[in-house]
Amino acid sequence: HGTGMAGLIAAHGQGAFGAMGMAPKAKILPLTFTSEENEGEFGALANAISFAASSGADVICISSSGGPNATLAESINAALAAEVVVVAAAGNRPEDTSVEYPALYDGVISVGGVDRAGNHAEVSVTGPKIDVVAPAVDIYSTSIDGKYRKGTGTSDATAIVAGAVALIRSKYPYLPAREVVHRLTATAIDKGPPGRDDEYGYGVIDIVAALTADVPPLGFGSATASAPAGGGPSTTAAAEPPGDSLGSDSAATVRGLATLGVIVAAGVTWAVIVRRRRRGVDPPPRISR
Repeated sequence: HGTGMAGLIAAHGQGAFGAMGMAPKAKILPLTFTSEENEGEFGALANAISFAASSGADVICISSSGGPNATLAESINAALAAEVVVVAAAGNRPEDTSVEYPALYDGVISVGGVDRAGNHAEVSVTGPKIDVVAPAVDIYSTSIDGKYRKGTGTSDATAIVAGAVALIRSKYPYLPAREVVHRLTATAIDKGPPGRDDEYGYGVIDIVAALTADVPPLGFGSATASAPAGGGPSTTAAAEPPGDSLGSDSAATVRGLATLGVIVAAGVTWAVIVRRRRRGVDPPPRISR
């Protein structure tokens, strides 16, 4: 599972013969945790988040959900205070019936899902904390032993959103975390009733618009991922520093608390993938010609 999430964010295509992630110039530093460690799953998750934030991570992608936990809340708040963008899966039906923690915490981008037609995915929970949505049905990505996997759920949508955040942070490295979130929500494609709603949040993420549109800044003061995003793009939020580009070697590095992987990198923007250990190998996809 973790390998698939890492692939959605940073798979580099193997010279056009393999899977391509959202931010293919990103790099992965994977860590593992299991629910038996420390104080259970959320204790281990909290420790992983704290380690990532203290190590300079810029994006944390969490594909795990459950109930509230004081230690987890502290680690999330510390990460947000350190200017880390935290992205979390809202939850999957039928196991979940509403948005779960840590996606429910203020300041965390809560991600729901859409199906292949761009409509609300039945697997995705709904609720007032949904911020944005992304593809969540029949998503192909990398798996272990050089194979591929097909996944459905808000975990996949969350990895896609985290990849988009990594690209935004790469292009606008001096943009505060809350402005990164604002850029993502303000440029999302509105679905359902006008404005924010419980199925689509502020809409389906539009990566091109998030990277290129003129977006009015939030300005000073506090803001969370669930704060209104405004009426749409109109003015520039931040200028791209001279010499910076999406194709440069300073593209976002993805620091992954994933299940598998061995790539280590440092010195540029970091993201984090967090997911508990799972068993099993997914079959490769069939390729239609």
